[in-house]
Amino acid sequence: MLGLNFMFLLPLCLFFVGFGGILFNRRSIIAIIICIELLLLAVNLQLSFSSFIFDDIIGYIFSLFVLSIAAAESAIGLSILVGYYKVRGNISVDSINLIKG
Repeated sequence: MLGLNFMFLLPLCLFFVGFGGILFNRRSIIAIIICIELLLLAVNLQLSFSSFIFDDIIGYIFSLFVLSIAAAESAIGLSILVGYYKVRGNISVDSINLIKG
């Protein structure tokens, strides 16, 4: 059986990897979206571990809701990026700042 330290340390490490990826990678939008997904999956893992420890189903249900919202966010974000790529020809972060208005 997994120890309690591992159950709290693994999602924390995944969360910081995702957060560091967002902070240090400002060029690729795809990498930023992947890091946001990593953040959400780390939170889901923490919810699942906490539900297991406290023997409660509410964490699993909430984790399912967060996963469905994360999937919808990825699908919408990637479809916007594909549409932007078809119009502009590139998807760099520097050129997207030009469309603010």
